[in-house]
Amino acid sequence: MGAGRIEDISVTRKQDDRLPGLDEPIVGPTGRPKQEFAEPKPLKSHGPARIISLCNQKGGVGKTTTTINLGAALAGYGRRVLAVDFDPQGALSAGLGVPTHEVTTIYDLLLSGSKDPLDAIQKTAVDGLDIIPANIDLSAAEVHLVNEVAREQILARVLRKVSADYDVILIDCQPSLGILTVNALTASHGVLIPLECEFFALRGVALLIETIDKVRDRLNPAIELDGILATMYDSRTLHSREVLERVVDAFGDSVLETVIGRTVKFPDASVAGVPITDFAPEHAASKAYRQVAREMIVRGAVA
Repeated sequence: MGAGRIEDISVTRKQDDRLPGLDEPIVGPTGRPKQEFAEPKPLKSHGPARIISLCNQKGGVGKTTTTINLGAALAGYGRRVLAVDFDPQGALSAGLGVPTHEVTTIYDLLLSGSKDPLDAIQKTAVDGLDIIPANIDLSAAEVHLVNEVAREQILARVLRKVSADYDVILIDCQPSLGILTVNALTASHGVLIPLECEFFALRGVALLIETIDKVRDRLNPAIELDGILATMYDSRTLHSREVLERVVDAFGDSVLETVIGRTVKFPDASVAGVPITDFAPEHAASKAYRQVAREMIVRGAVA
């Protein structure tokens, strides 16, 4: 009698599994059905590169972290990636463990049209990921470029010389909307905006979008918004969830499905001078950046 009763319960559970509503899709943090992006196929050939600026005038939102780890993830999928450190703080160079003094930097390339960009490119510890470094000298570039003819297009002329060797070039911009950032936007095919899930970070996005629109109207008609990447997300806090909800409401499908959570592993990886995808390959943050890479490929932002 007891055994029959247990069997009846199991049958009831199987029937419950087929009840309406139980097959509804899982909702991701952006409030949309959660998606998985398939691993991309290898490329049959390389180049010319699609140039993407990682841009936000607010500091500390994850631009450099995203440049490092997105670049490493794309390289892991067989893409040839060039990262350009375009911030005088040189955080991208430090985060990838490359020297920045007594070497040719992006500053030298901006000021001298005769220098070969190949002389500035350094290999990193990640196969397929190279970098053009920067140091504090770059902070003087805005002063030197003021009187240059077509000063907004100088970086574009530099990158044009190496574009054929790469599939994607990622420019890590400084936290401002000055002449260096305008140079980056003028040189780019697309913009990826890392956005911290915090109210004050949200306030500046409209101004950044306005700047991108001005660059499109006056300097670079081809530039487009590749996406907004939510970073430093903490699902445990109402504030993070509300900010992400407002971003999705405002920008819709421009917001990437993938969200980058907060973790202490990022500064640990920076100290080690390697991407988190190498430092802790099985960590949730590594998996998230590999998913960002796959999503960017699915969106057509990267070949």
